[in-house]
Amino acid sequence: MSGWFHRTVVETGRLPLFCFFAGVIFGFVFIRFSVRMIRAQVKWWPGNVTPGGGLHIHHVVFGVVFMLVAGVGALIVPDEYVLWRSILAALFGIGSALVLDEFALILHLEDVYWSEKGRTSIDAVFVAVAVTGLLVLGIRPAGIDSLMLAAAAAGGVGWLIAGAIASTHLGLVLLTLVKGKIWTGLIGLFIPVLLIVGSIRLARPHSPWARWRYTRPTPKAAAKLTRSTWREVQLRRPVIKAKIWFQELLAGHHDAPPQR
Repeated sequence: MSGWFHRTVVETGRLPLFCFFAGVIFGFVFIRFSVRMIRAQVKWWPGNVTPGGGLHIHHVVFGVVFMLVAGVGALIVPDEYVLWRSILAALFGIGSALVLDEFALILHLEDVYWSEKGRTSIDAVFVAVAVTGLLVLGIRPAGIDSLMLAAAAAGGVGWLIAGAIASTHLGLVLLTLVKGKIWTGLIGLFIPVLLIVGSIRLARPHSPWARWRYTRPTPKAAAKLTRSTWREVQLRRPVIKAKIWFQELLAGHHDAPPQR
């Protein structure tokens, strides 16, 4: 195991990235444990940070501070100081976890932490962990290395071709995301065939694409909305229920009154 880690992470210069990855996981696990202890009103746990006057400092504030300190520190530390850069990367990862754990609060500009909308924060953390984990393993967005080599070898024309291919790839990603297929779009960065499937298939019924295209007063649009809704209920709902069960196993039950 240590040999694999040294070959895959250390020798390839991805130790800071791994430390960021570990920092995100540690930060998320710690803060979710903390908020669950606070919600359960466990006496031995410190509780919320309330300096006075009814002010409640959300942990996103600490996350922003950690990210700022780590980001500026990484700009100062020379590249050859790998250990210090790795420590700063871990701190940046912890700060990122604290920010992403309250992503829903930032998105809605209200305290929706324990509501249904608050699950968006868990999704954001899962996405960050999944994408960073793939990068740690050395899996890059599909074709990026070959595109760069081809562009460098062919000169200006090569760069134009590489730019066109990259733009097409990014366009398919955005189209897939607009259709409400978040995981397909993100993983499609690494497996392009998923983008082709995600971009041509029906959008999810509550996605921006469905609102723009499937609510038109035409029989074709109505038929697409009906098929999309059927797929959401019959095919996706069991998967979503399993995802929510796993999320609440890790992060606590949403839409439940605080324990007394």
